[in-house]
Amino acid sequence: MQAPKLFRRASNISLDNVHFADAEETMWTCDQIKITNSQINGDYFGKDSKNIYLDHVSVIENYVFDGAENVEVHNSTFISKDAFWNCNNVTIYDSTIDGEYLAWNTDNIKLINCRIESDQGLNYIDHLEIKNSSLIHTDLAFEYVSNLDVELNSRIDSIKNPVSGKIVAPEIDTLIIDPNKVDPTRTETKYPKINVKIDHSDTNQTPKD
Repeated sequence: MQAPKLFRRASNISLDNVHFADAEETMWTCDQIKITNSQINGDYFGKDSKNIYLDHVSVIENYVFDGAENVEVHNSTFISKDAFWNCNNVTIYDSTIDGEYLAWNTDNIKLINCRIESDQGLNYIDHLEIKNSSLIHTDLAFEYVSNLDVELNSRIDSIKNPVSGKIVAPEIDTLIIDPNKVDPTRTETKYPKINVKIDHSDTNQTPKD
């Protein structure tokens, strides 16, 4: 597939072993999509579509699945900034995601056995679940996120003003909590390693023992 803007307002789409060379604005406002063993290159793929299943799919370029609903992903790779913005009900298994500002303004997202690298990723979310996953070079995460259920297997660079829930990680480098913006008692954090900065003023400070 070499042309942009394919599959608009279509339904019951099944694609296997397909290469979208220019997927800009492709698969918009579609329903019941299944894509397997495929490569996608192009901005704004899958905007406002719903009931999506991906397995062994590679996506390169930005703004993938903006406004999508009911998305299930397995064994896939996303190199995309602003991926999964404004979505409802996203579950991603055994996948890699690389790109800043991941999943802002999304409700109900689960990341299971994933590797994630995202500058200021995973912010402004309601119901975020992460299990057996790593957040590599990820900073200022979980800002204004409510109903967190996060268990990481890697160090995280920094966390900023989570609203509520639980965060478990082997190491948190910087934990920014501004009590003027969030209630610190509503978020439980566990981190066995103690090289953590607690920044109550929203600015960097010297670590304390």
